[in-house]
Amino acid sequence: MDDRMFRTAMGKFATGVTVITTEVDGEVHGMTANAFMSVSLDPKLVLISVGDKARMHDLIKRADKFAVNILSEEQKEMSMIFAGQIKEERNVAFEDFEGTPIIKDSLVNLACNVYDAHEAGDHTLFVGEVLNLNVQDGEPLAFFEGKYKQIS
Repeated sequence: MDDRMFRTAMGKFATGVTVITTEVDGEVHGMTANAFMSVSLDPKLVLISVGDKARMHDLIKRADKFAVNILSEEQKEMSMIFAGQIKEERNVAFEDFEGTPIIKDSLVNLACNVYDAHEAGDHTLFVGEVLNLNVQDGEPLAFFEGKYKQIS
């Protein structure tokens, strides 16, 4: 199997869309990610996978904390901004939650401290201990076969 075939196969797994946020030296950074999962209830742990060459990789290591913002279907533009699909500068308003920047109006915001990190191939798996969370009703932004989808 080649890289393209592997990527195509992985694209067959429908996922939600998140933006991972953190703050370093007073500057907020974000990255769109769909490699996210819950890990444990006791303690409450989640996992994100971040490419070793991604800017966010070293920022999370420095901050030792991050937030996971699970996006609603109305937040497609937010996903595109943090995926680098929208190049022009956009003003994104962040809110502080447990000392971590979050994106307002997300379906879920999870404020996490880095609990552990594991190198896995060309990515690092950051396990976050959830300090607190916000939840609101709405429909999720979904991703399947390289495209945004609505769940109906």
